[in-house]
Amino acid sequence: MPYLEVGIGSALGAVCRMLTGVAVGGMSMPVFPWATLIVNVLGSWLIARFATHAMLNDSGHVARLHGFLIAGFCGGFTTFSLFSLEAVQLALDGHQALAAGYVALSVPLWLVAAWWGDSAARRAQARRG
Repeated sequence: MPYLEVGIGSALGAVCRMLTGVAVGGMSMPVFPWATLIVNVLGSWLIARFATHAMLNDSGHVARLHGFLIAGFCGGFTTFSLFSLEAVQLALDGHQALAAGYVALSVPLWLVAAWWGDSAARRAQARRG
């Protein structure tokens, strides 16, 4: 059963990633990989939010859906491999400064988003008492 939960979560996360790419692709400059940046920042927030919530509420719904939400959905939604490919492709296409900026911007944003997700879960838990 856990494999099925992770598989379904991964499929849903990947579809959401693709839909985000389609939505963002029509609104942004085509050279910069905005969609991947957005899904990875949002995914960093989500995974930290879910993981911290599950840790603080080990018998709650999020803890029971850990495989579906964290390994599955967040794993299928975020994409380090595409980020790597896009950074390399930008550099190979002659956009070295843009590639360097993409890498330099992405990692700190992911970390800040994860910190923010963790903080949001801790604040929610404190409000619940």
